[in-house]
Amino acid sequence: MGYTLTLEIPKNIYEPLVKTAEQTGRTPEELVLDWLATASRTAIEDPVENFIGAFKSNIPDWADGHDQYIGQTLTQQMQNKENKGN
Repeated sequence: MGYTLTLEIPKNIYEPLVKTAEQTGRTPEELVLDWLATASRTAIEDPVENFIGAFKSNIPDWADGHDQYIGQTLTQQMQNKENKGN
């Protein structure tokens, strides 16, 4: 059994959505459903998810931006290693 979800989408999101759907030969609804499915699986499978809220932090958007912060830290560490090697 499926459910119906009605969304009001701003023009700046809707127009690129329609264009992408046309380019892929799909409907906007099909495309959005795939994106939502992927996003929900990613959120469920995120290994950091269990730690969100477990630690105090002075970074208010840590829960939403943790992948970005981890990536930045890894990039800095790699750059530091390269700089030490020179």
